[in-house]
Amino acid sequence: MLDTEALVDIRRTLHRIPEGGFAEFETQRTLLSIIASLPQSHLTVRTWETGILVRVTGTGVAPRRCIGYRTDIDGLPVQEETGLPYASQHPGWMHACGHDVHMTIAIGVLSHFAHHPPADDLLFVFQPAEEGPGGALPMLQSEAFNAWRPDQMLALHVAPEYPVGTIATRPGLLFANTSELFIDLVGRGGHAAYPHRTRDMVVAAAHLITQLQTVVARNVDPLDSAVVTIGKLTGGTKQNIIAERARLEGTIRTLSQPAMAAVKARVEALVRGIEAGFDCQADIDYGANYLQVWNDETLTRRFMAFVQSAGTAELVECGPAMTGEDFGYFLGEIPGFMFWLGVDTPYGLHHGQMSPNEAAIDVAVRTVVAYIASQCGEGAATNG
Repeated sequence: MLDTEALVDIRRTLHRIPEGGFAEFETQRTLLSIIASLPQSHLTVRTWETGILVRVTGTGVAPRRCIGYRTDIDGLPVQEETGLPYASQHPGWMHACGHDVHMTIAIGVLSHFAHHPPADDLLFVFQPAEEGPGGALPMLQSEAFNAWRPDQMLALHVAPEYPVGTIATRPGLLFANTSELFIDLVGRGGHAAYPHRTRDMVVAAAHLITQLQTVVARNVDPLDSAVVTIGKLTGGTKQNIIAERARLEGTIRTLSQPAMAAVKARVEALVRGIEAGFDCQADIDYGANYLQVWNDETLTRRFMAFVQSAGTAELVECGPAMTGEDFGYFLGEIPGFMFWLGVDTPYGLHHGQMSPNEAAIDVAVRTVVAYIASQCGEGAATNG
């Protein structure tokens, strides 16, 4: 089986080659090569787009269930600033959300069960495009996935703020509903000396950004929660040319689906007001929308009790977070849960210096292996 040193080497190999959603070609080749090195007697491998599905056939005469384990595989358009010897070799791209660690843990768990297949079936899901445009929903709907559709699923996400050795989760809502937000404004450009002949979209965008800050404060129940963030503004071409176009890029996050609907309705009303007030045209695109991550009460409580009794990690019952994760689409149809894995780094997710403590890999592999074995039984060891 792959030991901790081998897994760390795998993580560093994957860290060097981050790729965008549905463009994880080198990542897929690397993962397939690693999977091919494992005992194959109980494994069946399929690809879907740039993702991979690996079925572990159980040793039982009539397997009672199939348990699915999902990892995401894509990187982020972030310039790495860690200075590590195994830093990203793809300029402008980085595994700044820890998906290299996620993949490595999945490989570690798969390695164990390739050598020691359990009584029941397992499905390992290497999902592309979690960061966008969203790989979970089309994968969930795919023929390849549904041919091996599991009865329950679990997944994890690294958490920089928790120390190594910590697992945090909760029944019910763990991650928020999320939506991308893109707003394009089109007016009339012209010379800076003749503003009366133009329709200035930098000014329109500035007004809109200010108005958007009132959406949550005045349209969402204070006992609910929501976030509207504009993270990027582009407009204009030169300092003495009034901008004909401006583009706002942001995100909406809510802890309830009614709040998401209310926020979007208010955003649309404000944009219509900008169109009228600045005599311009506006277009809204919500991009990728992710369903909330809702942990099944029974399965999550069972997992939490297991962690407390197994002693492989310290359990924390956490609160919900505004983080977005398209694993929510799987949980919308298949009971299961997600949990945070402490990786103890001062830099948060999506930061160019985010560098997880690799000791967390062993913690996660041991915990997940032990949990799955407790649920579906260890089979006889195989050779090869």
